[in-house]
Amino acid sequence: MQPLIDMQGAAFGYGSQPVVSGVDLKLVPGSFLGVLGSNGSGKTTLLRGLLGLLTPLRGRVTRGAVKLGYVPQRETLDPVYPLTVEEVVSMGDYGNLRSLSRFRNSTGVRTHRCLGRVKLLERRKELFTNLSGGQRQRTLIARALMARPNLLVLDEPTSGVDQKAQEQVLELLQTMNSDSDLAIVLVSHQLTMMRSVRDVLWLANGSVQRKTPDEMLQPGTLEQLLGAPESGVNK
Repeated sequence: MQPLIDMQGAAFGYGSQPVVSGVDLKLVPGSFLGVLGSNGSGKTTLLRGLLGLLTPLRGRVTRGAVKLGYVPQRETLDPVYPLTVEEVVSMGDYGNLRSLSRFRNSTGVRTHRCLGRVKLLERRKELFTNLSGGQRQRTLIARALMARPNLLVLDEPTSGVDQKAQEQVLELLQTMNSDSDLAIVLVSHQLTMMRSVRDVLWLANGSVQRKTPDEMLQPGTLEQLLGAPESGVNK
């Protein structure tokens, strides 16, 4: 299977100073990868490298036919612009537009389809600013799906939302990954967010370890990882 992204011994940083090194990563269709680490561990730097915003300082990065969907950590919209849920989601199709008529003819149907996938179709006429934190994140996931991605990258998608909303987002991602070849990268500082992924990249002190969730949750491994200076990771 042709990789979407293949990193071998990659290092990313700023200027000539690496922040994270030794990244060996192969993302193929259907991958579900968690990137775990506390604040300051290099998650953002690795994410920028993954998105192609940073050139590797060392190693090799090969990109295949990647079509990216990106969900930011948190997005606030100015209440001066009273955008509805479906209007926010429809923005995700702007990059595919060739004409305004195409937008009018096709985007509405696809917007409803993407909202249906995240179980928010019945809230489509509500204002985005009136939604709960979890509903806003699901709206942003629907917006990312409008780009027809084969790789969905989510940066702290459950930051600031309650436990029930976290579980709903995780269940949604797991279903999307299982029902298609959509590859997913989930970036988080919360260990509990890793229970649904297939592989985990643990970032600590500028280095990377790759483990399965089962390996990560073994008492000896967990104690070793959380005993490091990166122990700020939420349990």
